[in-house]
Amino acid sequence: MADRFEFTHQEKAASLLLYSTLKEKIGPSLLPDDEKKIRGHLADSVKQNLIKRDVFGLNPVLFGFQTAMIVVDEIGLKRDAVLAILLHPSVSNGYVSIDEVREQFGDSVARILHGLERIADLYAKNPVIESENFRNLLLSFAEDMRVILIMIADRVNLMRQIRDTENTEAKMRVSEEAAYLYAPLAHKLGLYKLKSELEDLSLKYLEHDAYYMIKDKLNATKQARDAYISRFIEPIQKRLMDAGLRFHMKGRTKSIHSIWQKMKKQKCAFEGIYDLFAIRIILDSPQDKEKMQCWQAYSIVTDMYQPNPKRLRDWLSVPKSNGYESLHITVLGPEQKWVEVQIRTERMDEIAERGVAAHWRYKGIKGESGLDEWLTNIRNILETSDDLQVMDQFKMDLYEDEVFVFTPKGDLFKFPKGATVLDFAYHIHSKIGSSCTGAKINNKIVTLREELHSGDQVEILTSSTQKPKQAWLNIVKTSRAKAKVRLALKETQVKEGQYAKEVIERKFKNRKIEFDESTMARLIKKMGFKEVSDFYRQIADGELDTNEVIDKYVELQSKEKSGAGDQPARSAEEFNFNAANEMSVPNDDVLVIDRNLKGIDYQLARCCQPIYGDDVFGFVTVNGGIKIHRTDCPNAAELRKRFGYRIVKARWSGKGSSKYSITLRVIGNDDIGIVNNLTSIISKDERLTLRSISIDSNDGLFRGNLVVMLEDTSRLESLIKRLRTVKGVKQVERI
Repeated sequence: MADRFEFTHQEKAASLLLYSTLKEKIGPSLLPDDEKKIRGHLADSVKQNLIKRDVFGLNPVLFGFQTAMIVVDEIGLKRDAVLAILLHPSVSNGYVSIDEVREQFGDSVARILHGLERIADLYAKNPVIESENFRNLLLSFAEDMRVILIMIADRVNLMRQIRDTENTEAKMRVSEEAAYLYAPLAHKLGLYKLKSELEDLSLKYLEHDAYYMIKDKLNATKQARDAYISRFIEPIQKRLMDAGLRFHMKGRTKSIHSIWQKMKKQKCAFEGIYDLFAIRIILDSPQDKEKMQCWQAYSIVTDMYQPNPKRLRDWLSVPKSNGYESLHITVLGPEQKWVEVQIRTERMDEIAERGVAAHWRYKGIKGESGLDEWLTNIRNILETSDDLQVMDQFKMDLYEDEVFVFTPKGDLFKFPKGATVLDFAYHIHSKIGSSCTGAKINNKIVTLREELHSGDQVEILTSSTQKPKQAWLNIVKTSRAKAKVRLALKETQVKEGQYAKEVIERKFKNRKIEFDESTMARLIKKMGFKEVSDFYRQIADGELDTNEVIDKYVELQSKEKSGAGDQPARSAEEFNFNAANEMSVPNDDVLVIDRNLKGIDYQLARCCQPIYGDDVFGFVTVNGGIKIHRTDCPNAAELRKRFGYRIVKARWSGKGSSKYSITLRVIGNDDIGIVNNLTSIISKDERLTLRSISIDSNDGLFRGNLVVMLEDTSRLESLIKRLRTVKGVKQVERI
């Protein structure tokens, strides 16, 4: 049985004190039965042991009260936000449903809790939080503005409570999230006080030595710094009072985190940071006289101390996009030290310290779809409302034109609305896109046409046989994906063309026909193709029969030869040495076919040139004749696969006086005399006849074909062995 949840005496006392304080602060916004129902709910959840301490051992009820105090005091939220915070642990643990909350406490509280649960689901996908996209997704995913504000307050409270925890690993993770996610969110929303606290506490936990080094040095210089501030502001105070202005002044020391960032950026020690503080003049001014009195104070300060005109920041005339208004000037104070002076009114200071206006375009961050209008609405609420009750009805309307989706590893990508699975695949990598067959979205298999929605977790499915198609250009929405599809289509056409060309050249070789590029080019043009690539694409797609193409090639070649007249002179490399009569010798060797049948007419296949002694088989042709092939013929496998019923057995039985033509390929170093040595070996054997020789030389190597007439395989093997002994010969093989 699980340990029973119990309050310690300190937790009980702190909870009762916070409860009474909260009741006093938000009492006017509570409905008549709210207090009774929430007290009963909390009492039941504790009594029935339905809530548990978190990984840090913190009491969730007390923690909820502490977080609620932050959203009330620091942000200004009221009833709905406080009730949602107190009910959230019970909703997360399944003790109460969102529908039950809606019935008891209303739609607004239920909506906040629904947003908190949706974001909890996002976290379950293990997102990469160090991402601007994840911060933007939270802003667009939360539905209700108060969800984000509660999350920030919750993290501030957690960072305050885990100082002495023993769970170091969880403490580091929470601190990293505070630095990468929650502090920037607070910055965007104008919560500068909470932002600074998150940054300082995360630095304290993550870089303990750096934090305490700066803190100790600040403490050591505090007395001298305070004395300098007093000397600086004393004459200013007198002049401001003489001018009849109502104001108060204070020196503001930079946060430890900002000092540390400046030390790293400038690569200097603590002593090298000179602007450790700023002087703030806060005027108590009527709203219609704010600008005039701020500029009056500016004039007084710059009359007394020399200003640096390059460091003037006028956010009075044109406020920042988040509503921030102030006048900043850097002046040369006593002891020739530069001092920053900030001039603003009480109203401006309140908005700057506790404002909810998003800090979006500051420091280079540009506004995006819907944000300008949203910022204006927020600023109007801040300037016209005494409290933030208007926020209770305010729903965010951001990123209506954008969606944010996850990879299985938690990386987050942004796409325009309407983007598809195929856009996502090409965004990951071109190869992933080109082989995409669909995807798993939230573990459900969908097609590559499926549209993406914010929060989807997308796993791309691929296949090695998939190829990009022309129709894909109508599926993808992003210009990046369209460009990649066009490129992939072009690359595919080139690859298919190369493959088709290799296929047709191989078939030429199998039929012992010399492949000539120029003749093929003339044939392609004669067949009506404007582009060579279109011809080879049709070969690859099977629209053209390669055998028909080869027949047309042979026909065209024979026509050109017959009408060519005198042949042009050929180079020595193409020289064919005909040493014997070209007429075929009658074949008187005995070949037994099928079931011991002799005397049947047959032809030796030109593709493999079988000779006496080779392992052979017969193939019955369409016209009834029989062609004899070697068992290792390049076409043997295809013939057996497609026409196995037309294969007949064959074997050599008796030896006559026949000679056979075979072709040997010889490769070797292009040395002087090597060709003469090869031909000399053949000419010395009276039983061998050299019919032709062709040699091609390139980059110090030669490749040649020798056509030789010989009697059988034993004579062939002997010849190959002798040719391999010639110096410089690297390879001799029968083709």
